[in-house]
Amino acid sequence: MFKVCKTDANQKLIKLKKNRLYAGSWINVINPSGEELEKIASWIKWDVDILKSSLDIDERSRIEHEDKNFMVIINLPLLDDEGQFDTLPCSMVFTPKNMVTLCSRENRIIGSFTKATANTFDTKNPTKMLLSILYKVTQFYLRYLKIINRKTESIEYSLRNTTNNKELFQLMEIQKSLVYFTTALRDNQLVLQKLIRMVKAKTINPILAFSEDDIDMLEDIMIENKQAIEMVDMHRTILESMMDGFASVINNNVNQVMKFLAAITIILSIPTMLASFWGMNVSLPLQNNNLGFWYVIAISTILTVLVILFFRKKKMF
Repeated sequence: MFKVCKTDANQKLIKLKKNRLYAGSWINVINPSGEELEKIASWIKWDVDILKSSLDIDERSRIEHEDKNFMVIINLPLLDDEGQFDTLPCSMVFTPKNMVTLCSRENRIIGSFTKATANTFDTKNPTKMLLSILYKVTQFYLRYLKIINRKTESIEYSLRNTTNNKELFQLMEIQKSLVYFTTALRDNQLVLQKLIRMVKAKTINPILAFSEDDIDMLEDIMIENKQAIEMVDMHRTILESMMDGFASVINNNVNQVMKFLAAITIILSIPTMLASFWGMNVSLPLQNNNLGFWYVIAISTILTVLVILFFRKKKMF
């Protein structure tokens, strides 16, 4: 599906009909059908195969040029309803008359550009739109990293009280999410670096006219993105150390249990062994003694107590 919007003279976002292309409009495309994609490609005079490839969930961040059009692909952070984190490529195509955003699924970042926030962006200014989206992307990465940090602390607290597989699997999911974030953020950083080089070398497409304030904002976005990369690396290091620490704790607990069970087995084998000896059908000491049974019990008890004291001294209990 897709919708066509435009910022009017009162800085309000209005929805337009989808039967034709409008100057200064924003075409927001979410999981389009083949027919819709061909229609948009014909409008903006862009290769439909390039648009299709940008919908691939494994697409890397990059910059594309074709004729007078300019495309930036950036990876967005995702947080689904089940609390799982992922990344999603988003294509931004800029033409002389309008811009197109293209994603394979709904997301909070593009979804935040609504009528309620229309005073923060202008569809007739492609440079401002690009910078607004890039800024939102970095802010959402930082926001989701704070959520990940809180989740990690909560799981760590749970694991201190009881070591369950559920918490360990949650840590593994977070570790996988951080790998996705690391890859996406590093790719995004390369795109930002290339973009600012093109701006400063004045080789950027004329559609995007960067002022000094815009360049400053782009540099701020790069700093925020770099900060997100450093935070991801820090969280990954902490998480890996935590996983190693809990693995050591689990191994130590298993060793303690095995040591305890071994001690119990040895202790129980003493009366069993004596009972086996005196249960043989051969001549035995004390077999004609009326108190022979109690002597055997006493010997078993004394030996058992001595072994228990020995094991306690060795801290096997």
